[in-house]
Amino acid sequence: MKKVSVILVLLAVTGMILRAQTRSDVIAAYNEGAKATQTNPQAAIKAFENVITLSDKVGETAADLKQKAIGVLPGLYYRVAANTINEKKPAQEIMQASKAASAVAEKYGTETHKANAGKILVQAYNTMATDYFSNNDYGKALLTYDTLLLLNPGYINALYNKSLIYIKQNNSAAFEETIDSYLEKLESGKDDERKKQASTMALEYFRSAGSRENQAENLDEALALLNKAAKYGDDKDLFYFFADVYNKKKNFDSGAEYALKGLALETGDAEAKAKFYFQLGLAQEGKGQTANACTSFKNSLYGAFAEPSKAKRTNLKCQ
Repeated sequence: MKKVSVILVLLAVTGMILRAQTRSDVIAAYNEGAKATQTNPQAAIKAFENVITLSDKVGETAADLKQKAIGVLPGLYYRVAANTINEKKPAQEIMQASKAASAVAEKYGTETHKANAGKILVQAYNTMATDYFSNNDYGKALLTYDTLLLLNPGYINALYNKSLIYIKQNNSAAFEETIDSYLEKLESGKDDERKKQASTMALEYFRSAGSRENQAENLDEALALLNKAAKYGDDKDLFYFFADVYNKKKNFDSGAEYALKGLALETGDAEAKAKFYFQLGLAQEGKGQTANACTSFKNSLYGAFAEPSKAKRTNLKCQ
């Protein structure tokens, strides 16, 4: 019995020593993390995670240190993720750091931590999609932007970037749907400059496509594309192509209308106005307005339109 009593006493004493040493280890780990916080956040993360592990083994006496470690970990993970973006690390490294920050924020953090981690994760997906785009891997870029939009539907820059990819792919239907969605989400007054930029891009895209169909003599297709371009604003060159297509289709009233619209927007010299006068002359000729056509062809005797205008004046026996 005496031997048993001695053993129990020794075990009790040993247990108290072990608990004291473990508590000391937790304190040491915490101090290590605190020291590394400013200069080496990754080392601080490792130390504070060790605090949590050791605290769970010690129990209630180390609970305060565990809570302190939990309180600082979300911010440290956020800093590591933000640093990968600021230091322009490879997209995969940014993604891993961002996902880790998001997971820790979900486990330990507040709503603010979660929101901040979410912003970093969105930036990571955006960086990855940009890398895919730069490497002409449009399929993966589109998938990455779609994932980004699932995370944050309000990140409408992803829609704009998707529309750029659809231009590269010459996917006019997807481009139109995406750029229209982007424009709908922009706020009047606040986003006027962005709205102008996107509208101009869309107008130029469909105007160019319409011009190509016009050159190929696919007049109905050209007109459909030019009408799509017109959804996004007025443009003198767009009016020129409208006039050209309508004159080729022998719709001379519309040809004259768009030639005059183009002239109204053209502020350049006589040579710059020549192409509009030439289309106006064609429309007037088609309508049997010979005197007016002669005047218009006289006004188009410049640059690339000089020879065809001269030929027209000769055929019409203009004075």
